[in-house]
Amino acid sequence: MEYNRIVAVTGMPGLYEILNSKNDGALVRSLEEGTTKFVSSRVHNLSHLESIEIYTSGENVNLVDVFTAMKENGAALPDVKDNTALRGYFETVYPDMDFERVYASDMKKMVKWYETLLKTGVEIKLTEGEEGDESEESTEAETETVTAAETAEAPKAKGRKKAAEPQADLGAAEGEAPAEEKPKRTRKKKEDGE
Repeated sequence: MEYNRIVAVTGMPGLYEILNSKNDGALVRSLEEGTTKFVSSRVHNLSHLESIEIYTSGENVNLVDVFTAMKENGAALPDVKDNTALRGYFETVYPDMDFERVYASDMKKMVKWYETLLKTGVEIKLTEGEEGDESEESTEAETETVTAAETAEAPKAKGRKKAAEPQADLGAAEGEAPAEEKPKRTRKKKEDGE
């Protein structure tokens, strides 16, 4: 079981592994119960644990960073029913967390999810593409280059209004005179008497 296949489903407690996805939903298996269900995308939203970020005093951090800090700390997990114990635990484990924007309910979820991931033996780590700042920067630069090339080569989408300026620039760039604009057609209103 891989961490990148683990999701939280709105309206359903616990964590789930995505087995298969379709246009109208996904087939998921509960990590705690082992039951398989179809989850409709019309009713529920799926949130990959990899994409969840936690508010901190600086930049937001990925949930994996908080789980890693919990693992490295080694302290006993607090009772999820005691909000002050939860806050105290996270103040020692991850002191940079913004406790004004991270609510007690969020901390409860993090503790429950961490317990579930430990019980099921899921290795808590990001996929290779999201690790490391250096690889991330080079990937972003490659993406920007590809996006710019695709934009230049992609045919223009048909819209209601056509831009006259880009067409004039293209003609001038090729050494041709810009084409004259055609007059717009107007519809005649039907009169009630006709």
